[in-house]
Amino acid sequence: MAPNRARFIALGTAAGMVTLLVAACGSSSPSSPSSSAPIVIGTSLSLSGDFSADGQAYDRGYKLWASDVNKAGGILGRKVKLIIKNDNSDPTTADTNYTDLITVDHVNLLFGPFSSLLTAPTAEVAHRYGFAFIEGAGGAPIVFDEKLPNVFDVSLPVANELDPFTAWIKSLPASQRPTTAAYPMANDPFATPQVELAQSQLQPLGIKTVYSKIFPEETPDYLPNADLVAAAKPQLVVLGSTDVPTVASFMHGFEAQHFLPKAFIAAAGPDQGAAFTSAVGVANANGMMVPDAWYPGYDNAASKKMVAEYVAEYGGTASDVNSDVAEAYSVGQITAEAVDHLKTTDGAKIVAYLHSGVTLSSVQGPVQFNSLGENVKAIAFIFQWQNGKFVQVLPANAAGSVKILYPKPAWSS
Repeated sequence: MAPNRARFIALGTAAGMVTLLVAACGSSSPSSPSSSAPIVIGTSLSLSGDFSADGQAYDRGYKLWASDVNKAGGILGRKVKLIIKNDNSDPTTADTNYTDLITVDHVNLLFGPFSSLLTAPTAEVAHRYGFAFIEGAGGAPIVFDEKLPNVFDVSLPVANELDPFTAWIKSLPASQRPTTAAYPMANDPFATPQVELAQSQLQPLGIKTVYSKIFPEETPDYLPNADLVAAAKPQLVVLGSTDVPTVASFMHGFEAQHFLPKAFIAAAGPDQGAAFTSAVGVANANGMMVPDAWYPGYDNAASKKMVAEYVAEYGGTASDVNSDVAEAYSVGQITAEAVDHLKTTDGAKIVAYLHSGVTLSSVQGPVQFNSLGENVKAIAFIFQWQNGKFVQVLPANAAGSVKILYPKPAWSS
């Protein structure tokens, strides 16, 4: 199951940069690499710190892509080598890492980091040195507000994560729609944009907002916020969460207050498989919903191949392959497609090509960038826990979708 590309909590500075070298680095310039030298790709990932679970998943996704592309002969007939530096989930360290990758390691290409919080500053570094910056976890408005021409996010824009859910609510007969809604949100560039957009779309339907509040992401105890929501008794709760503990706190709080909404969707948390169900209980998870742009059962040949290779390499089952892996793998795919087409790693040429309106393919589906570098062809889904299974429910007419469970079943105790 997939932790959404997520969790952009406020961070302090941190120390401890560790360099993981997947292979020996090259020394070619990005615009004129030697025809026999490896193509060296650099990235900074959160291998420790607050984003470490996601950063480590990205690490596996990038490495899996590199292994696959090298087995197929590399890019332009040259092997790919990765330099992966640890930023400890700290934006300042990530900034330094990318500067070093360019000026010290002399990489040919760059891959983005994990989270919008790190993507926004590091994209500026890449732009300063003329690099295209293809990434998969920087979909929040703070990244695109910079209007940098070199940024390209292969994944679904953050603000649109809940679009299939709001479309479903609109499709319901007025008699079946929730009449009231609550919008508790973590102060986070992943969580707030999608919930605020959903609120702006649902209010005109006559769904009264009875609670709307942004709370600090670093809040150690979410129960007071949960109690306030429960007291308002909304029929719909749209939670701007970033992790399992946030969702679990709200669910436990609601259960303690004997409050059950008709529908409950969280921006992130329910997508994290056993980590979620072990925190809230399988029975309580029943009916919980979450958005995502990819899942292990996605009906895409390249995606199925990647999932099988991941399981063969790292063990577990297909359900253990989270969306971070797919996002990272997609970054590699889009980069390779651009370089193979252009026959060069020149940053300016890659930027121009990706802005040309071309549609490319990834394990997450089609990719086409608008002028800001957002993927306008990205696919969005809503998933729900149903009797211990994590299933696709929206869009209702999409292949693989099952009937949505509504209203949410009662708490288990």
